Amino acid sequence: MAQILTLIAGAGTLDHSTVAAAREALAAHGTGPGTADWLAENTACDIPYANMTPPAAVAAVRTALAGSPVDVVAQPAAGRRKMLLVADMESTIIDNEMLDELAGELGLHEKIAAITARAMRGELDFADSLRARVAMLAGLDTAVLARMQDRITINPGAIELVATMRRHGAYCALVSGGFDIYSGCVRERIGFDRDQANRLEISAGRLTGRVHEPILDRRSKRDCLERLADELSLTRHQTMAVGDGANDLDMIGAAGLGVAYRAKPILAEAADMRVDHGDLTALLYVQGYCSRDICRAV
Repeated sequence: MAQILTLIAGAGTLDHSTVAAAREALAAHGTGPGTADWLAENTACDIPYANMTPPAAVAAVRTALAGSPVDVVAQPAAGRRKMLLVADMESTIIDNEMLDELAGELGLHEKIAAITARAMRGELDFADSLRARVAMLAGLDTAVLARMQDRITINPGAIELVATMRRHGAYCALVSGGFDIYSGCVRERIGFDRDQANRLEISAGRLTGRVHEPILDRRSKRDCLERLADELSLTRHQTMAVGDGANDLDMIGAAGLGVAYRAKPILAEAADMRVDHGDLTALLYVQGYCSRDICRAV
């Protein structure tokens, strides 16, 4: 069949009755759904169907499953496997917002975190908000920067996502509006091919309160995705991007499959796929990888 609808839940929480309800919802719209194919028992399942657009299929199934903790995505069956992954770092690949962590060292966590949240909701210009937040860190000893690396928490499924895609020939890049001292650390810990982020200005072992220009913002993230696709001779359809906030809107829109991970409403509404319940392995299941394909190291 021409289309695939994928149901993804937290590990062990997707039951057969939920899958049956999704098939019934598709059948009610005359799609003639095919036999369900379990990618991971009680976690992810494919349902082939035809004669319905992906947005309409997702809407019908979400309505039928209202209240169920299940992520739903539909797409053409052809070309599901992506050869380029571009991922946001903070609150996507890692659980932290590292600027907010640094702010805590100066007793400014609440003040700076509030600005971060507004920027991620799209209420503030990202570059301007970053300059304002970093200015508040002026004078912070750079020893704190390295110490904060120990606080980095990798989100569930991130290692498996990158290791599995790279094992199958894809290129994986980490593109962050945060700072390179942390993106480099995360790249090494997880196994990304490349990282790109902002660079803090330092003088005499302390932060000056400035960021080196130009600032990596939402346009820069999109440019990175497009540049890598060109370098790798890939079409737009062969690319995937994942993020959580307004700063990721442009790259999500430019990718063949744009994924909103536990995202702010402004991004969740714009993305091709939203992950609200599963972990980052959801990005593997939606490409048709099954449990036996997933690995933890390249």
